Amino acid sequence: MALNSQPLLLLILAFFGAILFCGGVSTTTISGSDPVNGVGAWDVDEHYLKELGAYAVAAHNLESHHQLTFQKVISCDHLSKLNHKLTIAASESGVTHTYEAVDENQLRLKEGPRFYCRNLLKTLIHTENEQQQSHSQIATPLHGRRRRSRRRHFFSLTCRKLLPPEQKNHSRSTADMKGLFKSKPKTPVDLVRQTRDLLIFADSKPDSRESKREEKFATLSKLLRELKQILYGNSEAEPVSEACAQLTQEFFKENTLRLLIVCLPKLNLEARKDATQIVANLQRQQVQSRLIACDYLEANIDLMDILATGYENPDMALHYGAMLRECIRHQSVARYVLESEHMKKFFDIIQLPNFDIAADAAATFKELLTRHKSTVAEFLSKNYDWFFAEYNSKLLESPNYITRRQAIKLLGDMLLDRSNSAVMTRYASSRDNLRILMNLLRESSKSIQIEAFHVFKLFAANQNKPADIISILVANRSKLLRLFADFKPDKEDEQFEADKAQVVREIAGLEPRDH
Repeated sequence: MALNSQPLLLLILAFFGAILFCGGVSTTTISGSDPVNGVGAWDVDEHYLKELGAYAVAAHNLESHHQLTFQKVISCDHLSKLNHKLTIAASESGVTHTYEAVDENQLRLKEGPRFYCRNLLKTLIHTENEQQQSHSQIATPLHGRRRRSRRRHFFSLTCRKLLPPEQKNHSRSTADMKGLFKSKPKTPVDLVRQTRDLLIFADSKPDSRESKREEKFATLSKLLRELKQILYGNSEAEPVSEACAQLTQEFFKENTLRLLIVCLPKLNLEARKDATQIVANLQRQQVQSRLIACDYLEANIDLMDILATGYENPDMALHYGAMLRECIRHQSVARYVLESEHMKKFFDIIQLPNFDIAADAAATFKELLTRHKSTVAEFLSKNYDWFFAEYNSKLLESPNYITRRQAIKLLGDMLLDRSNSAVMTRYASSRDNLRILMNLLRESSKSIQIEAFHVFKLFAANQNKPADIISILVANRSKLLRLFADFKPDKEDEQFEADKAQVVREIAGLEPRDH
């Protein structure tokens, strides 16, 4: 036992002797033909640097997934007492390169040289007697041992490859050239043109290679997002009017809008949402005080057929519906839709079991019948018979509560508008219409009752009531007066109370007429 420990004792003594003679040299060059094998066990400084170099390469491999093999430490710059910058030779796939490793030691000064020497000494002992000391509690990361506390992590290294001088110059010149020829930011016109090219690709090449197609559509989605940002701005900046004008002018210069509408089903959900918002915004953009979107749609009015029939596709209904509502902001476009066969289809779409689609169609239907007053009055006058026959039977008498509530509200908005006075008088002269309104007054829903009253009062207030209207009101006078006695909205409304009082006086003063 004593014989076996003698060489170890000599090793310890020699080690501390070497430490005492370590100087403050700023740069150390490692000599010897083979530093890995040629450094003696007694040369602590060189062995420590070799340990650092090997660990730097191992850490670099772990982080970058490279397979570098440490060869030797070429030189060392002492940045401070415990911080070093090493120049290392390491090879990968048989090719040797020069690397630079920087020790970023974070030790407190009082734990400095003695602490690292104590750890290094135990590491050297562990190296010579690895089997006996395999459970040593203090070991450097060189041996791949787990560090058990932050105190024992006494150095960390980062490693980067050093380029030869000529290669450095080449890289610098290449970077300079890249900076010199750096691509300029794309203008709104460039973005629209690139979007148009990709939409043409999407429309005309359904059989292209899948990977190429996915890449093109990903780029298209990105471009649509950028176009939306120009039109709407973002959290950091408001939209720039000049950029919006350039985008709008280029968008309607060619068939970009048509391509976007036609290709919409081929886009992913987020791209569809962006496209819908883009189309909506473009309807309001003015170029030289003119809505050029209106001019484009008038020349391409068939696009409204695509949007209106979009309600038949559950995946596209909400997107096409939103686009359609924005397009009918233009009076000429709204007139086309009102006079088309699509108008009759709304009565069925509004009753679809899919609530989202039905509600969206109802919103479009209301927009068509309320936005452009003169156009709506002309439409209702020309199409009174079939329109109100459908309106009464399919909407006001619908078994769906939501449909009845929305329909009676919209009916009041239309008839109470001054531009529709002729239509209102005609509607309030029909006994069939009165019968429907009196049934709605008996609804259990207070909301429907209130809205029905606003239409019913037109029958009572009509100074030229037909005889059959008077007969119905007189026959139901007691029931109506009893209903109105406790009839009031949830919130106080002076105008409602005044209207109700007028209706009660009219009904109470009615006298039957001979036919």
